[in-house]
Amino acid sequence: MNIDQLVTMANQIGSFFKSYPDQEKAKEEIANHLKKFWAPPMRNQIKEHVAKDAGKGLEVIVIDAIKKHL
Repeated sequence: MNIDQLVTMANQIGSFFKSYPDQEKAKEEIANHLKKFWAPPMRNQIKEHVAKDAGKGLEVIVIDAIKKHL
């Protein structure tokens, strides 16, 4: 899948969960959503994007969620 599409989708997920008062719980939930609903190749691609391109285009909360919990 195109990385731009994955970034958009991940940011939409992040936007939903960042309203949580507990930001650490929000990061866990973002990662849980990705684990539950994204196919392994999609998860691998977004993790690689964070590792190689510093998560360009991703919200900070999404980057943190991927680094810490995915």
